[in-house]
Amino acid sequence: MSGAMGMHALLQAIEPARRELANHPLYAQVGSIDDLRQFMESHVFAVWDFMSLLKQLQRSITCVETPWLPAADANAARLINEIVLEEESDDCGELGYLSHFELYRRAMVQTGADCTAIDSFLALIATGEPVESALVLAGAPLSAQVFVGSTFRLLEASDVHGIAAAFAFGREDPIPHMFRRILAALNTDCADETQLLRLYLERHIALDEDHHTPLAVRMVVNLCGDEDTRWHEASTAARDALAARLDLWSGVHSELALVRAGVPLRLVS
Repeated sequence: MSGAMGMHALLQAIEPARRELANHPLYAQVGSIDDLRQFMESHVFAVWDFMSLLKQLQRSITCVETPWLPAADANAARLINEIVLEEESDDCGELGYLSHFELYRRAMVQTGADCTAIDSFLALIATGEPVESALVLAGAPLSAQVFVGSTFRLLEASDVHGIAAAFAFGREDPIPHMFRRILAALNTDCADETQLLRLYLERHIALDEDHHTPLAVRMVVNLCGDEDTRWHEASTAARDALAARLDLWSGVHSELALVRAGVPLRLVS
Protein backbone atom coordinates (compact mmCIF):
# COMPACT_ATOMS: atom_id res chain seq x y z
CA MET A 1 0.00 0.00 0.00
CA SER A 2 1.09 3.60 -0.45
CA GLY A 3 2.35 5.63 2.46
CA ALA A 4 -0.84 7.71 2.43
CA MET A 5 -3.00 4.60 2.58
CA GLY A 6 -0.86 3.08 5.31
CA MET A 7 -1.12 6.20 7.44
CA HIS A 8 -4.88 6.39 6.90
CA ALA A 9 -5.30 2.78 8.03
CA LEU A 10 -3.08 3.35 11.07
CA LEU A 11 -5.02 6.44 12.16
CA GLN A 12 -8.32 4.58 11.81
CA ALA A 13 -6.99 1.71 13.90
CA ILE A 14 -5.87 3.91 16.80
CA GLU A 15 -8.77 6.38 16.82
CA PRO A 16 -10.84 4.60 19.53
CA ALA A 17 -7.87 4.54 21.89
CA ARG A 18 -7.06 8.18 21.14
CA ARG A 19 -10.63 9.18 22.08
CA GLU A 20 -10.54 7.11 25.25
CA LEU A 21 -7.24 8.65 26.29
CA ALA A 22 -8.49 12.18 25.57
CA ASN A 23 -11.43 11.65 27.92
CA HIS A 24 -9.76 9.70 30.73
CA PRO A 25 -11.10 10.56 34.22
CA LEU A 26 -7.58 11.01 35.60
CA TYR A 27 -7.32 14.59 34.34
CA ALA A 28 -10.03 15.75 36.71
CA GLN A 29 -8.24 14.19 39.68
CA VAL A 30 -4.98 16.18 39.75
CA GLY A 31 -6.27 19.54 40.88
CA SER A 32 -5.12 19.43 44.50
CA ILE A 33 -1.44 19.66 45.35
CA ASP A 34 -1.51 16.29 47.16
CA ASP A 35 -3.03 14.51 44.18
CA LEU A 36 -0.61 16.27 41.86
CA ARG A 37 2.37 15.10 43.89
CA GLN A 38 1.18 11.50 43.74
CA PHE A 39 0.58 11.80 40.00
CA MET A 40 4.09 13.16 39.43
CA GLU A 41 5.71 10.39 41.48
CA SER A 42 4.29 7.88 38.99
CA HIS A 43 4.40 9.96 35.81
CA VAL A 44 8.10 10.79 36.19
CA PHE A 45 8.91 7.24 35.15
CA ALA A 46 7.08 7.79 31.88
CA VAL A 47 9.08 11.01 31.42
CA TRP A 48 12.28 9.00 31.97
CA ASP A 49 11.44 6.08 29.69
CA PHE A 50 10.42 8.48 26.92
CA MET A 51 14.10 9.34 26.70
CA SER A 52 15.04 5.67 26.42
CA LEU A 53 12.55 5.27 23.58
CA LEU A 54 13.92 8.36 21.87
CA LYS A 55 17.56 7.33 22.24
CA GLN A 56 16.81 3.83 20.89
CA LEU A 57 15.37 5.47 17.79
CA GLN A 58 18.41 7.69 17.43
CA ARG A 59 20.69 4.69 17.87
CA SER A 60 18.81 2.69 15.24
CA ILE A 61 18.46 5.46 12.66
CA THR A 62 21.77 7.31 13.01
CA CYS A 63 25.32 6.24 13.76
CA VAL A 64 26.38 6.83 17.36
CA GLU A 65 29.34 4.45 17.22
CA THR A 66 32.94 4.74 16.08
CA PRO A 67 34.05 4.31 13.40
CA TRP A 68 31.21 6.44 12.03
CA LEU A 69 29.13 5.38 9.03
CA PRO A 70 26.55 7.47 7.16
CA ALA A 71 22.91 6.85 8.08
CA ALA A 72 20.91 4.61 5.78
CA ASP A 73 18.09 7.18 5.77
CA ALA A 74 19.43 10.72 6.04
CA ASN A 75 15.91 12.20 6.20
CA ALA A 76 14.95 10.03 9.17
CA ALA A 77 18.30 10.82 10.80
CA ARG A 78 17.65 14.54 10.51
CA LEU A 79 14.17 14.18 11.98
CA ILE A 80 15.23 12.18 15.02
CA ASN A 81 18.26 14.39 15.70
CA GLU A 82 16.04 17.48 15.72
CA ILE A 83 13.78 15.91 18.33
CA VAL A 84 16.72 14.71 20.44
CA LEU A 85 18.24 18.19 20.52
CA GLU A 86 15.21 19.70 22.24
CA GLU A 87 14.28 16.74 24.42
CA GLU A 88 17.78 16.11 25.75
CA SER A 89 19.17 19.66 25.90
CA ASP A 90 16.35 22.17 25.60
CA ASP A 91 16.82 25.89 26.12
CA CYS A 92 14.90 26.47 29.35
CA GLY A 93 15.58 30.17 29.64
CA GLU A 94 16.99 31.21 33.01
CA LEU A 95 17.36 27.54 33.95
CA GLY A 96 19.87 26.99 31.16
CA TYR A 97 20.00 23.88 29.00
CA LEU A 98 18.19 20.89 30.47
CA SER A 99 16.69 17.63 29.37
CA HIS A 100 12.95 17.57 29.82
CA PHE A 101 13.41 14.83 32.41
CA GLU A 102 15.65 17.10 34.47
CA LEU A 103 13.11 19.92 34.18
CA TYR A 104 10.36 17.57 35.36
CA ARG A 105 12.38 16.42 38.35
CA ARG A 106 12.99 20.04 39.34
CA ALA A 107 9.25 20.57 39.05
CA MET A 108 8.73 17.63 41.42
CA VAL A 109 10.98 19.24 44.00
CA GLN A 110 9.10 22.52 43.67
CA THR A 111 5.71 20.85 44.20
CA GLY A 112 7.00 18.82 47.14
CA ALA A 113 6.66 15.48 45.39
CA ASP A 114 8.78 12.61 46.69
CA CYS A 115 11.77 11.94 44.39
CA THR A 116 13.03 8.96 46.41
CA ALA A 117 11.79 6.26 44.03
CA ILE A 118 12.97 7.85 40.79
CA ASP A 119 16.35 8.82 42.29
CA SER A 120 16.86 5.32 43.68
CA PHE A 121 15.90 3.84 40.32
CA LEU A 122 18.44 5.99 38.45
CA ALA A 123 21.16 5.10 40.97
CA LEU A 124 20.41 1.40 40.51
CA ILE A 125 20.49 1.42 36.73
CA ALA A 126 23.70 3.47 36.84
CA THR A 127 25.31 0.49 38.56
CA GLY A 128 24.06 -1.91 35.89
CA GLU A 129 20.90 -3.17 37.60
CA PRO A 130 18.37 -4.31 34.97
CA VAL A 131 15.47 -1.92 34.50
CA GLU A 132 12.78 -4.37 35.63
CA SER A 133 14.42 -5.29 38.92
CA ALA A 134 15.55 -1.70 39.52
CA LEU A 135 11.93 -0.55 39.38
CA VAL A 136 10.98 -3.06 42.08
CA LEU A 137 14.00 -2.37 44.27
CA ALA A 138 13.46 1.39 44.05
CA GLY A 139 9.83 1.09 45.10
CA ALA A 140 8.38 2.57 41.91
CA PRO A 141 4.57 2.72 41.89
CA LEU A 142 3.04 -0.37 40.31
CA SER A 143 1.50 1.69 37.51
CA ALA A 144 4.98 2.95 36.58
CA GLN A 145 6.51 -0.52 36.76
CA VAL A 146 3.93 -1.88 34.32
CA PHE A 147 4.28 1.06 31.94
CA VAL A 148 8.07 1.09 31.80
CA GLY A 149 8.05 -2.69 31.40
CA SER A 150 5.84 -2.36 28.34
CA THR A 151 8.19 0.24 26.84
CA PHE A 152 11.26 -1.93 27.25
CA ARG A 153 9.51 -4.99 25.84
CA LEU A 154 8.75 -2.86 22.79
CA LEU A 155 12.40 -1.83 22.52
CA GLU A 156 13.51 -5.45 22.70
CA ALA A 157 10.95 -6.95 20.33
CA SER A 158 10.11 -4.35 17.67
CA ASP A 159 11.84 -3.18 14.53
CA VAL A 160 12.65 0.49 14.15
CA HIS A 161 9.44 1.35 12.26
CA GLY A 162 7.36 -0.12 15.10
CA ILE A 163 9.30 1.82 17.72
CA ALA A 164 8.89 4.98 15.65
CA ALA A 165 5.12 4.44 15.43
CA ALA A 166 4.86 3.89 19.18
CA PHE A 167 6.90 7.04 19.71
CA ALA A 168 4.86 9.15 17.27
CA PHE A 169 1.34 8.00 18.15
CA GLY A 170 1.74 6.66 21.68
CA ARG A 171 3.81 9.56 22.98
CA GLU A 172 4.22 12.68 20.85
CA ASP A 173 0.78 12.90 19.26
CA PRO A 174 -1.43 12.61 22.40
CA ILE A 175 0.75 14.78 24.66
CA PRO A 176 -0.63 18.24 23.77
CA HIS A 177 -4.22 17.28 24.58
CA MET A 178 -3.25 15.34 27.71
CA PHE A 179 -1.10 18.14 29.06
CA ARG A 180 -3.73 20.80 28.32
CA ARG A 181 -6.18 18.78 30.42
CA ILE A 182 -3.67 18.62 33.27
CA LEU A 183 -2.92 22.34 33.02
CA ALA A 184 -6.63 23.13 33.15
CA ALA A 185 -7.03 21.02 36.29
CA LEU A 186 -4.18 22.64 38.25
CA ASN A 187 -5.35 24.64 41.23
CA THR A 188 -4.49 28.31 40.74
CA ASP A 189 -3.93 28.59 44.50
CA CYS A 190 -0.79 26.47 44.00
CA ALA A 191 0.73 28.69 41.29
CA ASP A 192 4.05 29.16 43.09
CA GLU A 193 4.45 25.44 43.73
CA THR A 194 3.61 24.50 40.14
CA GLN A 195 5.56 27.13 38.20
CA LEU A 196 8.12 24.66 36.80
CA LEU A 197 5.49 22.02 36.10
CA ARG A 198 3.52 24.56 34.10
CA LEU A 199 6.70 25.42 32.19
CA TYR A 200 7.25 21.73 31.44
CA LEU A 201 3.66 21.17 30.31
CA GLU A 202 3.48 24.34 28.22
CA ARG A 203 6.84 23.66 26.58
CA HIS A 204 5.74 20.16 25.60
CA ILE A 205 2.44 21.38 24.24
CA ALA A 206 4.17 23.92 22.02
CA LEU A 207 6.99 21.64 20.85
CA ASP A 208 4.97 18.47 20.32
CA GLU A 209 2.01 20.07 18.61
CA ASP A 210 3.91 22.34 16.23
CA HIS A 211 7.18 20.53 15.73
CA HIS A 212 7.85 17.09 17.21
CA THR A 213 4.62 15.33 16.22
CA PRO A 214 4.87 16.34 12.54
CA LEU A 215 8.53 15.28 12.54
CA ALA A 216 7.73 11.95 14.20
CA VAL A 217 4.89 11.22 11.77
CA ARG A 218 7.15 11.98 8.81
CA MET A 219 9.70 9.61 10.30
CA VAL A 220 7.13 6.80 10.41
CA VAL A 221 6.18 7.46 6.79
CA ASN A 222 9.85 7.37 5.75
CA LEU A 223 10.52 4.14 7.63
CA CYS A 224 7.39 2.26 6.50
CA GLY A 225 7.44 3.44 2.89
CA ASP A 226 5.07 1.39 0.73
CA GLU A 227 5.54 -1.90 2.58
CA ASP A 228 2.27 -3.38 3.84
CA THR A 229 3.96 -5.50 6.52
CA ARG A 230 5.70 -2.49 8.02
CA TRP A 231 2.48 -0.48 8.13
CA HIS A 232 0.67 -3.36 9.84
CA GLU A 233 3.45 -3.68 12.43
CA ALA A 234 3.50 0.08 12.94
CA SER A 235 -0.25 0.12 13.52
CA THR A 236 0.02 -2.67 16.09
CA ALA A 237 2.85 -0.89 17.90
CA ALA A 238 0.91 2.39 17.99
CA ARG A 239 -2.19 0.65 19.40
CA ASP A 240 -0.11 -1.14 22.03
CA ALA A 241 1.58 2.13 23.06
CA LEU A 242 -1.76 3.87 23.51
CA ALA A 243 -3.08 0.90 25.47
CA ALA A 244 -0.05 1.13 27.76
CA ARG A 245 -0.70 4.83 28.35
CA LEU A 246 -4.34 4.11 29.13
CA ASP A 247 -3.24 1.45 31.62
CA LEU A 248 -0.82 3.93 33.21
CA TRP A 249 -3.50 6.60 33.58
CA SER A 250 -5.97 4.05 35.01
CA GLY A 251 -3.31 2.76 37.38
CA VAL A 252 -2.48 6.25 38.65
CA HIS A 253 -6.19 6.99 38.97
CA SER A 254 -6.54 3.91 41.20
CA GLU A 255 -3.44 4.85 43.21
CA LEU A 256 -4.90 8.29 43.88
CA ALA A 257 -8.07 6.68 45.18
CA LEU A 258 -6.06 4.42 47.51
CA VAL A 259 -4.02 7.33 48.87
CA ARG A 260 -7.18 9.31 49.51
CA ALA A 261 -8.48 6.31 51.45
CA GLY A 262 -5.35 6.26 53.58
CA VAL A 263 -3.80 3.15 52.01
CA PRO A 264 0.01 3.46 51.70
CA LEU A 265 1.38 2.60 48.25
CA ARG A 266 4.88 1.77 49.48
CA LEU A 267 5.87 -0.13 52.57
CA VAL A 268 7.86 1.83 55.13
CA SER A 269 10.88 -0.13 56.38
